This record gives sequence, C-alpha cells and structure tokens, in this order.
Amino acid sequence: MSAKDSMLDEIVLMGDPVLKSETAPIETIDDEIKELANHMLDVMYAAEGCGLAAPQIGKSVSMVVIDCDWGDGTAKNPYVLINPQIIEADGEPMMGSEGCLSFPGISVDVERPSHVVVHAQNLDGDTMRYEAEGSLMARCLQHEIDHLHGVTMLDHLGPMARMKAKGQVEAAIKEGVRPGETD
Repeated sequence: MSAKDSMLDEIVLMGDPVLKSETAPIETIDDEIKELANHMLDVMYAAEGCGLAAPQIGKSVSMVVIDCDWGDGTAKNPYVLINPQIIEADGEPMMGSEGCLSFPGISVDVERPSHVVVHAQNLDGDTMRYEAEGSLMARCLQHEIDHLHGVTMLDHLGPMARMKAKGQVEAAIKEGVRPGETD
C-alpha cells in the first residue's frame, strides 16, 4: 500500500458518527496539535482536496486546514485555523458545486452566503482574521467550519436531494471510489 493510499484510508466516510458531532475547542496549541495540523495538510494534499476538518480524520477537535491555491498549479499556500468562528456570513447568496473528501463520488450544489469573515488562531496562537467574498475560499471556509459543528454539505440539501446524494455516495464507496474523486 502506498503512502497516499494509507493517508486516504484515514479519511472518515459518510455515516461515521464523528461527522455529525460538535467538536471540542483546542485549549493549548502544543506539539501534538502542531503535528496534527501538519498531518491534516499531508492528508488533504494526498487526497487533492482544498480543505480538511479534523473530524474527517476522526479527531473531534476544532481545527481545519485549507489551501485554495495549490490545486490550480501554484505553490502551496496552506492555512491552519484553530477554533475558527464565523463572525459574519452575508452578501448575495451564491450557489456552487461542492465536493467533500468524506463523501466520495459526488458533488452537490449548495447555496451559501457569498461573503464570510472568520476569526481563528494560527499555530502560533495569534488570532487571525480571514475574509473572503465570492470565491472558493469563501465557500471552503464555510464548508470546513460546518464540519466542526457536525454539519455536512448534505445537510444543506432538501430531503429528496439528500436521499439521492446518500445513495450515490453509498454506491460510489461500494465501487471503490476514493476520497477526492467526484462525479
């Protein structure tokens, strides 16, 4: 088994209770948390994702990693957000396609506010302000922070669309579709 396959196997898939649970805040940014952040980045890059929340690798702590630049062929530009909080989510609602490493084989259209302001700590413990509007970053911040509150992209769908998407994910998993692979 390759290192990439091993990392992909760590990603928790639809149905795991950790994906539906509220995470615990991180009280101390110690070496263990820094190692977790680096490991999350490695897993995210291995899966060719642009974001990953700690629950997606089975850790119920309030941390996400994001890199919306790397996938377009530019240099890596990772962000680690510890205890992130959405301070503002407003602006014109924007519909957009979302995939999720924990829901392989599908992408779904989700409506989200176009503008978001987030406060979070970085690995040095400094409080940072992140603001994005009308971009992949705005969508990714909201998507990943949702995970910290037990909310997934499917929770934004109506009942019929949610049932259909769940069926598609179950079929994809049975077919061996891996995290990061979407329709």
